[in-house]
This record gives sequence, structure tokens and C-alpha cells, in this order.
Amino acid sequence: MEHLGLGWVLLAGTLAGTLAASSTREQDPVPIKKVAMDMAQNSFDDQYRGCRYKMEVALEMVNCTEFQNPLYADAWSKAKEKWQNSNHPQVLQWEYAVAVLAYTDNTGLYSEFNRAVCEGGRSREHYLECFQFKTMHFLLTEALHTLRKAQGRRCYDVYRGVKGIHFTARRHQTVRFGQFASTSLKENATKRFGQDTLFIVHTCYGVPIQDFSFYPDEEEVLIPPYEVFKVTNVMSYSSRSIIHLHSHGVCSNYNCALVNVPGKIMEKIIPGVIEKHLRDKAVTGHTKQRVQRYIRLTAS
Repeated sequence: MEHLGLGWVLLAGTLAGTLAASSTREQDPVPIKKVAMDMAQNSFDDQYRGCRYKMEVALEMVNCTEFQNPLYADAWSKAKEKWQNSNHPQVLQWEYAVAVLAYTDNTGLYSEFNRAVCEGGRSREHYLECFQFKTMHFLLTEALHTLRKAQGRRCYDVYRGVKGIHFTARRHQTVRFGQFASTSLKENATKRFGQDTLFIVHTCYGVPIQDFSFYPDEEEVLIPPYEVFKVTNVMSYSSRSIIHLHSHGVCSNYNCALVNVPGKIMEKIIPGVIEKHLRDKAVTGHTKQRVQRYIRLTAS
């Protein structure tokens, strides 16, 4: 995926000096609210089966505009520097590894990204026109696929703490988190992220990412938005909910949403996108040529 790498290096380098202030991974105190778990149908849950190469070509177009998000550029720049100055397993391509590192950092990217993921699948049009993390979503998804394969498709018993929300669920119900859900192999490690809801999870698609984390002591296991769980037990108290989940396969409403769009439709969509970003000086003439290559691929 070297054709993506150069653009990220140049863009992250030029944008790193104009970055927004970061926030912490831990949320500020908020009033407790109740939220019913479900299958998170609005989630963007693409697994990119059978379209990895087309996605890499397509992302040549969009990654330059996504780097206009200073939070994204900041997190990417910090993660890339850490990756270059550390010893890590070589199981992941560097872009995948840097994406995982950026997700785990303290910049607030993970929360903004996951808010977008939770609503990014409202419609294909919404994803194409409004979802601003196409590159990050693809890289994280591919990273988890690669790590899961390398680690032997194991299952893990993990914990997830949530602050400010009492989640509700019914026994035998099937649910998804609908986002990239951070969990830990250590129950105590989840307490600082919240104790209003505790999830006790048996996951078979989440993978340990501590070798690619800013906080390896947390022993984080990252669960993808498309994993389905069966609710096996629910305990509700006045100050806390405890929900037990057991892996029940996967479910995706989307596959290759960016590239499985007919070329004739993209010929109408892309010029408007290009025109918008040209006004922001985010797209070059070379990118226009790549767009035509992308349209040819999607038409094939």
C-alpha cells in the first residue's frame, strides 16, 4: 500500500503545526442516562471483503481531504513518530500499525471517530458524502483482520467499563456495539473509563492490540463494529448495570461501499467533491487523474 503512504507522510507533516488542542480519553462527568442495546443498524460496519486493492486506490482520493481534520492529523503524526522510534512486531503494514496507535492515543480522535462510525451507515449516500473517516475505518478494519489471522482466530474474555450510561438489554437478545469498542483483558483496567455499566464479554473477533498501543499496560482488546453478541445475563442495580455478552458471529450491512458504486454514478458524485475541495486547495490535478482511474476500476 505504498501509494497511500507517501500522501500520508507529506500531509501529516504539513498539517502537524496547525493542530487543535487535544482532549483526554476519559470522558468528563455527565448525567446518567439509559440506553437500550440493539443491532446498531446505523453503524458503518463494512468489512471490505474482496475489495482491498480497489479501496487502496480509492483512498488515494479521500485521504488528502480527511487530513484537513486537525485532530486526525495530530493523532496520525504522533502515532507515526512513535512507530518509527519503537520496536514493534512486523505483522502489520506500517499504515495499519500507525492507525491502531493513533486510535489508542490521548488526542480524542477515538471518540470523534466512533461517533462518526455509529451514524456513518444511515445510508450509502450519507457514508459517501458525510463520513469523514473512510481511511481510518478501512485501516483499522484491515488491521484487525490481519491480527486476528496472525493470532490464530482466538477468543478472549474481556471487560469494558462505561461512564454516564446505564445500558439495558434482554437475555437472549442479539446486539452489536456498532463501533470499535475498546475492552481490556484486566477488569481493573476498565474502571477508570467508567463503572456505570460493566460489560463482561466473550469476543471471537476482537484482538489484542497492546503491541500497537500508547498504553500497553491496559492490555486492550479492540472489538470491531460488525461483531454480533448474544446477551447471556443482565444484572441491573441502582448505581450500575452488568451485561454479559457472548460472541455470536458477525453481521455487516455494507461491503465495499466506497468502491461498489457504479462508475456512471461516481462520475456524477466525484466532480462535485473535487470542486468543493479544490476551493479548499486540498485536491491537486494529480488527484483528478487518480479519480479517473478509480472510476474505471469501479466500472470494471
